Amino acid sequence: MLGYSPNIAARALRQGEFKAIGVLGNRFDRTGESLTTSALIAAATAQDYAVTIVTVQENKLGDWDHAAIRLSSQAIDGLVILRAEHTPEQFALPAGFPVAVADSRLAGLYPAVTLNHEQGSVAATKHLLGLGHRQVHHLAGLKGSDPSVARLLPWQRVLEQNGIRPPEPFYGDWSAQSGYEIGKKIAQRGDVTALYCANDEMAMGVLHAFHEAGLRVPEDISVVGFDDLSLSAHLPVPLTTVRQDYQMIGKHLFDLVKEQLEKGRDAVARRRVVVPTQLIVRSTTAAPRFN
Repeated sequence: MLGYSPNIAARALRQGEFKAIGVLGNRFDRTGESLTTSALIAAATAQDYAVTIVTVQENKLGDWDHAAIRLSSQAIDGLVILRAEHTPEQFALPAGFPVAVADSRLAGLYPAVTLNHEQGSVAATKHLLGLGHRQVHHLAGLKGSDPSVARLLPWQRVLEQNGIRPPEPFYGDWSAQSGYEIGKKIAQRGDVTALYCANDEMAMGVLHAFHEAGLRVPEDISVVGFDDLSLSAHLPVPLTTVRQDYQMIGKHLFDLVKEQLEKGRDAVARRRVVVPTQLIVRSTTAAPRFN
């Protein structure tokens, strides 16, 4: 019929669903949240689902709970909650409402998709030690944040297992600018031969600072990132990094919500999908000059 536009609410009453899911997050401008959301939208679109995105502006506990309740009362069938630094221990959501989370702190309370940070950090640290570096320094993300800690602790443990006392980590805020500022300080020290960065953006800032300081990568200092952003392979010196599969993360998040819609929340109540990581060796790492 020409000019016909289906009424979504009426269709939902007939079919018992809106064919839509909500996504709740705080920093969609951050690379991880942005790429995960894009992958989730792609997975949802392939199944003819729409996606509604709500941003928590202040990143306070009460704001997260309020936003989750508000979003769950809209025309959506389920909810995906992305990582944030201040989410509540449990959300006040309707009983049985389909939820999937991308935050290891909420795993066990809700079906979750998490990244194997340990696998990537261990591989990065062992790679640098295997090249002959006697010490590996670390540029961590925000102090105390879950991904930052999850990547820092395995680095410390690998060093200790090799009889090396871990140095005090540097802390950035995940941005390239913070990597650049810290990189300038590292360049002045002269005692760092290997640096493992908690994400690619900070690693790119570090590379910029090293270039300005006249340090050659990897001849003077080796650098490893984490994420494997699309740009990382196309830098003047392609970045050795840990790859995380954002497409897989987004697809698993959608699948967890959809399975709850089809089988009920109890079917996947405490399921946790752990997405593997992979070390991608490129040109920013090499044996130290003292060898």
